[in-house]
Amino acid sequence: MLERTPREDRTQVTFVLPTDTPPGPVSVVGDFNDWRPGIHTLTPRNDGNRAVTVELPSNSTHSFRYLAAGDYWFNDETAGDHEGPNSRLHT
Repeated sequence: MLERTPREDRTQVTFVLPTDTPPGPVSVVGDFNDWRPGIHTLTPRNDGNRAVTVELPSNSTHSFRYLAAGDYWFNDETAGDHEGPNSRLHT
């Protein structure tokens, strides 16, 4: 699930997943972090989910995927848009 919080010239995007699905560490990997795993790793929240927040320029579009343990890549079905194998996010 994606949570968006607009700011003056940026948008805070929080990537949220259930704590145990999939099990193990998960990071969000996309064009905003040069597709480098481990930079934006989801961490536990008090609500039982795990999340990471990234600030992105407003009125921009970004491709991303999640990477879990075991080289398991997957998309965010709530993103609403896809480009090839990637989820797309519009801020």
